[in-house]
Amino acid sequence: MPIFPTAPAQIHPFFGYRSETRLMLRARALRSRRNEHNTGGRWQAIRTLMLHYASHEVKGLDVRMDLESPDGEVVSHRAVTDKEGYVVFDIGLPGEWPLADRPRWEVVELHWENDEGAQCVPAHVLAPGAETHLGVISDIDDTIIETGITGSPRALLRNWRRLLAQHPEERIAVPHADTFYGALGGARFDPEEASHLGESLPATQRPFFFVSSSPWNLFSYLVAFKKAKGLPLGPMVLRDWGLNRETFGSSSHGGHKVDAIKQIVGFYPDMRFALVGDDTQGDVTAFGEVAEAMRGRIAAIFIRKAAADPLSPEEVAAKASIEALGIPMWLGPSYDAGKQFLRATGLVGDKDAKDIVDTVEEAQ
Repeated sequence: MPIFPTAPAQIHPFFGYRSETRLMLRARALRSRRNEHNTGGRWQAIRTLMLHYASHEVKGLDVRMDLESPDGEVVSHRAVTDKEGYVVFDIGLPGEWPLADRPRWEVVELHWENDEGAQCVPAHVLAPGAETHLGVISDIDDTIIETGITGSPRALLRNWRRLLAQHPEERIAVPHADTFYGALGGARFDPEEASHLGESLPATQRPFFFVSSSPWNLFSYLVAFKKAKGLPLGPMVLRDWGLNRETFGSSSHGGHKVDAIKQIVGFYPDMRFALVGDDTQGDVTAFGEVAEAMRGRIAAIFIRKAAADPLSPEEVAAKASIEALGIPMWLGPSYDAGKQFLRATGLVGDKDAKDIVDTVEEAQ
């Protein structure tokens, strides 16, 4: 039952992304108080997370997105929230909307009205650089954040206890993930040196996107976790699930990932992508399906082996298919050991592979 059924409607934007011709942004309208993941006691951690679930979706809310064109003109688009409170702006950009040389976060504004009058909230949109040729698409659970999920009810319950009782900064990151992701992402641009409002978020040399079967309710939790652990920020494609086993289990996990990855890869026809995942929730087979369907677009595949069990017959077949396509694939228990794979991988045909290896080895 919603805790704030009569609270004023609020818009909660998720990270968007754009190209020179198209922009994608999702947000959600909820009757809830704004609750960020701040430090505090166990009760505060439980209260904050539960408030993200115990909320009342606002259907049929008119939302206006304002964005500034390269010539300084404000362009507006309108959309209406669906029955679950979600609103999606998937728009073509009129005229010329060139990208900067390097990736940066841009800002658009979302406007709506509630019982308290006209409202506005900024939303961040990732714009990969015009010179960007390689992006990274990553899983989340057991790829960057330890969950210990193996599909058993006990493992699922243990992870929900962690979510309820631990602040994001208290969660355990996968060992060496910060170093490995930092190497994949390349240079991180300091927002303190930027004048553009959107660059209050740090951008990396190579853009990151995240796909997961985790629910959209955990968006701010995951953002706080990545900030606390020094991991790169990027748009996330999550799912609309409640408190049930499918939220963190393997059911329908692969299908959602395949569709999400295809959408991102298709959004940027001039870029190739490295895929990063683990072997606990069908990433091997999902990545194999993507590689087969998007031939020539996948530069490399990284799989962290988190489970003790050997690969299933389906995973063995997917691995063979990936290798037959000539896509370099690393499968190992620790990102620390991945430096040998990185040494042998020419990700974009220039010095990127050497730079990545040097970065990883210098951090050891």
